[in-house]
Amino acid sequence: MIKHRLIRGGAVLIIIGFIHTAALGFTLEQFHFDSAQQETTFRELIGKLRCLVCQNESLAGSQAELAQDLRREVYEMLRAGKSEQEVISFLTTRYGDFILYDPPLKPSTYVLWFGPIILISIAAVFMLRLLLRGRSPLNRNDALDPQEQQRLNQLLAATIADPNNPTASSTIAEKSHP
Repeated sequence: MIKHRLIRGGAVLIIIGFIHTAALGFTLEQFHFDSAQQETTFRELIGKLRCLVCQNESLAGSQAELAQDLRREVYEMLRAGKSEQEVISFLTTRYGDFILYDPPLKPSTYVLWFGPIILISIAAVFMLRLLLRGRSPLNRNDALDPQEQQRLNQLLAATIADPNNPTASSTIAEKSHP
């Protein structure tokens, strides 16, 4: 019994090892740079740029075909001597500011920058109004009717007459509700 478990466990480990080894073959493309500075610029750039397919991943972390093409495009532009700003300018002209994880502050991106603040402010105003509405004095429509007022007076009178008798209020309540 124990021998079979060991064999199964070993087989599982071997399968996991094969899968892990196979996954290593499908890693990102290998790029060769002229200098360490060029490689650093490349790594920083693909970290700043958004994958247009995944939308929540950078070009560095995405496995989408478009991300691979864009990484290759960035690599070729850097190898051709383009600066970081020139690469960003080219990609934003082609794909818009959406490709940037940190879009610039300009009229077309005001919604991105100020939208959350405005929405939170509006929500805070509504919450404040709801909280204050609960603390407002009774409206005229909320006044006690004569029957309720009489019952309240009876309860108060019973409590004032004998404050130590907890059954006084329950006796009054029983009399008012048949």
